[in-house]
Amino acid sequence: MTEILNAGIHTRQATFDTTFYTVENRHKWIVEQEEHYPILVAVLDAQVVGCAFVGPYRSRDCYRGIGEFSIYIRENYQGQKIGKKLLESLVNACAEQGYWKLVSRIFDFNHASRALCRSCGFREVGVYEKHGKLDGKWVDCIIVEKLIEKNLD
Repeated sequence: MTEILNAGIHTRQATFDTTFYTVENRHKWIVEQEEHYPILVAVLDAQVVGCAFVGPYRSRDCYRGIGEFSIYIRENYQGQKIGKKLLESLVNACAEQGYWKLVSRIFDFNHASRALCRSCGFREVGVYEKHGKLDGKWVDCIIVEKLIEKNLD
């Protein structure tokens, strides 16, 4: 998982993070996650090839049913529907936890992630213009969301 996340930092395609992760700090993060925040991995050929996870959207109690998700796929496994299976599984895990909505922000130029989210029923609801700088350049982020209908009662 650490290698996959660090590759995302290296390619500058999916995160504003610029500090690489270590196995130790990822392990600590996993241990600190409450049961309310699913973490999923995809394993093929005896290695982790993808990961998807949810964290809190905001700290206020009224937002407890909204999760902010991220998904990363090892580069040589991209385009093989692993991301779709992981994201669908993450939505299902969140539905079982009582979430009513998942959201994320995607770099506007990350067309593969935008297509993945659309294929899993997410909709693009807006743009955060100049949301952050990456390597000294402003990056816009597309806001995506998916309502989990069974939990909207």
